Amino acid sequence: MRLILFDVDGTLVLTGGAGVRAMKRAFAEVFGVADGLDAIPMAGRTDTWIVAQAAARHGLGVDAGRLTRFHETYVQHLSREVLLPGPRKGVLPGVRELLDRLSEIDDVCLGLLTGNFERGARIKLEYFDLWRYFPYGAFGDGERERARLLPAAIARVAEGGRGAVSPRDVVIVGDTPLDVAVAVAGGARSVAVATGSYTCDALRASGANAVVSDFSDLSRALAAIGLD
Repeated sequence: MRLILFDVDGTLVLTGGAGVRAMKRAFAEVFGVADGLDAIPMAGRTDTWIVAQAAARHGLGVDAGRLTRFHETYVQHLSREVLLPGPRKGVLPGVRELLDRLSEIDDVCLGLLTGNFERGARIKLEYFDLWRYFPYGAFGDGERERARLLPAAIARVAEGGRGAVSPRDVVIVGDTPLDVAVAVAGGARSVAVATGSYTCDALRASGANAVVSDFSDLSRALAAIGLD
């Protein structure tokens, strides 16, 4: 069985800035700092890491209770923000067609590997009618290091009754060098797509096994994943 794990933001969809707006508002409400996320890198990071870094930058602590309050506040804001118009908002080229094709292959299992909080990922993907493709996943809830999400995703698949999966049978699809780094560290295949904030050249330099500009060419996308 082949397990294909997708990132969310910049890989499957763009939310027109909804996630960033919701996170900034939640941080201001819970930590009392306006624009507290400025200068904090977000692409490829887990939501838990982002909150911890922003808090540390302002000399603030993050205990379990405060993180929970942030999580709840963020989800409330995101539920509203995702409904608003924004620049570059939508399902990225070829994504829906690729997911339709992959879901038809018997020995392929689809999942998510994303730094998003699970409820945040669900809100974003349900808005675009993509959540239904992903029965499994590993998320940024309580996890600062993205590399730890690969074994978590494999464990969820096993717990779901699909059987054991070796990292060599996993393909990680993402739009940042950090997505590629997870695959490299874990012994999985990596497919990088330049629909986020990194160019094809930058993604190749990060060590990706395959790089595509987008998924508009279905045959090329399948070949990159290793299903040609």
